[in-house]
Amino acid sequence: MKIKRVDAFAIRIPDGMHPNGDTTVDEYEGYSIAKDKWTSIYSKHHETALVRIETDDGIVGWGEGQAPVAPRVVKTIVDDLCSPVLVGADPFDVEYLWYRLYSAMRERGHGTGFYVDALAAVDIALYDIIGKTVNKPIYHILGGRYREKILVYAGIGTNNPSAAAESASEHADAGYRALKLHLRSSNCDILEIVAATRDQVGTDIELMVDIHGTRDVSEAIELGRGLEALDVRWLEAVTLAEDVHGHAEIARALDMQVATGEWLRTSWEWRQWIEYRAFDVAMPDIARTGLSEGKRIAALCDTYNLPIAPHLGGGGTIAVAASIHYALAVPNFQILEHMHTAHETRSRIAKIYPSPKDGYFLPSDSPGLGVEVNEDAVIRFSI
Repeated sequence: MKIKRVDAFAIRIPDGMHPNGDTTVDEYEGYSIAKDKWTSIYSKHHETALVRIETDDGIVGWGEGQAPVAPRVVKTIVDDLCSPVLVGADPFDVEYLWYRLYSAMRERGHGTGFYVDALAAVDIALYDIIGKTVNKPIYHILGGRYREKILVYAGIGTNNPSAAAESASEHADAGYRALKLHLRSSNCDILEIVAATRDQVGTDIELMVDIHGTRDVSEAIELGRGLEALDVRWLEAVTLAEDVHGHAEIARALDMQVATGEWLRTSWEWRQWIEYRAFDVAMPDIARTGLSEGKRIAALCDTYNLPIAPHLGGGGTIAVAASIHYALAVPNFQILEHMHTAHETRSRIAKIYPSPKDGYFLPSDSPGLGVEVNEDAVIRFSI
């Protein structure tokens, strides 16, 4: 069996998650960014990059590189750099191919970012091929299933206390037992929002808070202590992504968990953060690490007795499926992120795809990822 063809797709699906007219952001064509904070640029739609790999036996595998903005960059990398190496190769050489592609650009300083996102998409697609070839789900290819179901938490994004409380109640009614609030306002405002949410859902629902790196060290510690009084499980992305020492200081100061790492794509990047004990919960994003490197990151964390809570964020249905297989196949899994309100929209490129039930994803026995991609929809949403 050899790889015959590699195709990449940059897709954009309107999802209504980022409404126009917000006076706190600057609007660009298709994108928005906060006026007064050093926070991420966001697409007004669901954007991501998909990879389709076909073998000479006619088996097709699909992968996703998490590109919530500028997915055409990932597509170009796959088309120009990955495809020439992959065509003619054996898809079962999946870890070798990841390492060969990574090594091809490491001397030039491309050890993270869009380039590694492209490798993640390729890696996931190769595992999909392997699973379909041997008629086994990917979690068996990765070494076996450690658990019977995958606990998930749902994300909530609003800075209004009553709206956050109402959304939390709706998610709890839908079966979620854990919720994460995405908050970027002042410490006082965040504590008010979380207190209103806690009052609404009671103590049976776990709460987490993601502040997207918008605090300095002392502000994060102050906020964390206030959140501890509200029985919040973790504080995520507590300060600047470059500040490993600041993360470590915050993690030591707080009794609650500090979760981080969605921007760390390789075990080489993770190593320093782990050695400094700069977090309590690791959050690799499988559509940025790929399954091969994701397994290495999980093993490295496990040797330091650190749990894994995979990040998903802007990931689409392929990223969701790959993350479920990953969560099943690592011993130190804790909980998985999920965007409940965007799930159906982001799954419009598939005919069959995983959906949670009562706050859990259940394993599938279908070969490969267990996703049936609608190729007509992929073409329709391509940009």
